Amino acid sequence: MATSNWTTPHPSTFILLGIPGLEEAHVWISIPFCSVYILSVVGNCLLLAVIKSEPSLHEPMYLFLAMLAFADLVISTAAVPKTLCIFWFRDQAIHINACLIQVFLVHAVGTIESGFMLAMAFDRYVAICNPLRHSDILTRSAIAKIGLVVVVRGAMLLCPHPFLLKQLPYCTTNIVSHTYCEFMALAKLACVDTTAMRAYSLLVAFLTAGLDFILIVLSYILIIRAVFRLPSKEARRKSLSTCSSHVCVMIAFYTPAFFSFFSHRFGHIAPHVHILIANIYLLFPPMMNPLIYGVRTPGIRQRLLHILGLKPA
Repeated sequence: MATSNWTTPHPSTFILLGIPGLEEAHVWISIPFCSVYILSVVGNCLLLAVIKSEPSLHEPMYLFLAMLAFADLVISTAAVPKTLCIFWFRDQAIHINACLIQVFLVHAVGTIESGFMLAMAFDRYVAICNPLRHSDILTRSAIAKIGLVVVVRGAMLLCPHPFLLKQLPYCTTNIVSHTYCEFMALAKLACVDTTAMRAYSLLVAFLTAGLDFILIVLSYILIIRAVFRLPSKEARRKSLSTCSSHVCVMIAFYTPAFFSFFSHRFGHIAPHVHILIANIYLLFPPMMNPLIYGVRTPGIRQRLLHILGLKPA
């Protein structure tokens, strides 16, 4: 167990414990963590290289996918290297400013990823429900504006979080029972009432990821209605296949995200279970996204094989 050098209600450092109760297994746990992180970095970098180098992939769906891949790199790199330092070297101290930057990046980029998921759903909705106007609606300019709005939304709504946390007094301890700095984990350490702050965090989560998820579900209801009105079975199959990759990515993203969010605020599960799920949220989707699109998208798969020298383009 780490010892804290806490002496003030406004500490200069926090102590990250890692996964409480599983300290003896940290080295073993680090093996899948490190492996998945390396796969996610390599996979997303290759995905970005493929989309950039192949003109036929400069379409709305793939441009939004490139934005998602970049966000995946940021969110996983914001937390996983420090987690591995805890597991390997017991380097548990983190300066308060680095901790608050980590809070901002994890939550803001997670919100931005949710926005990109919604943008990809909108692209599929227009492509299937209004195909003749797809290129007119989702122009390069429109794609850039959508991306900018998503980034600004995430940054602006989550920007208050680190500033609110920095003003709190931590009168009892500066030990954080987590592998990275997370908003609720820090808010629970404060020795003042944080109800209003937690309510703001809950409202932001609903107005971003919650609302995005509702709109995505509504868009797919409309997509399914449009698909089953198509005259031929082959046309229905082809239309649904263009959405399957996005649905898989969406499930991989929202399932651990919602589980982690609700268990932290409303659930009563073992701390090590919650922390493992919180890390799955940062590790699993960034690894799965390139695999899902690489396997299920012929254009990406063929270009990737060409880059790796395994098959001519």
